[in-house]
Amino acid sequence: MSKPLMFLPIVAVAAMFAGFYAAMQRENPNDMPSAFIGREAPPVTLEPLDGAPVFTDADLRDGQIKLVNYWASWCAPCRVEHPNLEALKDDGVTIYGVNWKDNPAKAAGFLAEMGNPFAAMGADPKNRMGLNWGVAGVPETFVIDGEGKVLLRYAGPITQRVIDEQIGPLLGGDGE
Repeated sequence: MSKPLMFLPIVAVAAMFAGFYAAMQRENPNDMPSAFIGREAPPVTLEPLDGAPVFTDADLRDGQIKLVNYWASWCAPCRVEHPNLEALKDDGVTIYGVNWKDNPAKAAGFLAEMGNPFAAMGADPKNRMGLNWGVAGVPETFVIDGEGKVLLRYAGPITQRVIDEQIGPLLGGDGE
C-alpha cells in the first residue's frame, strides 16, 4: 500500500465523525424539514373511526388556525403528549386527529382511557394520507393556518416547551 493510501481510512473515519457532529448540532433534532411549510396541506383522505366525525379539506380552510395530529394507540410517545393535546383543546385550540396504521378497536380504547382531544378525526390504516403528508412516524403534528397552509411540522411528542416555543406563537400567543 502506498503511503498516501494508508491515510485514507483515517480521513474517511474523521469525515464520518465530522458529519455526525454537524448533524447533532441542530438546535432541535425533532425539527424535520417539510416541503409543505408555507404551502397548502395535502388532501385529507381518511376512513371513519369509531363513529366520530371525519374532518375534510374544507375543515382545514375554515379561517382558523388548527392542529392536525397523527397518533396511534401503540405509540408510547403519543401517550406522553396526550395530556398536552387535552390542555390545548381545553384552551380552545381545534385539533384534528389522524389515527395512523392502527387497530380501530385499540384506537377507540386509547381515546376512552385517555380522553378525546379531537374535534374530528379519521383513520389512515394503510398510511395513504400519511405518505402524502410526509409522515415518518407518530406522533407528528402539523399547524395549519386558516387557508389550509402548513405553518409547522413537529415530529415527536408535543410537550409544554414545544407549545410555548413553537406552537403557541403560531396560535397568536401562548397556545390559548
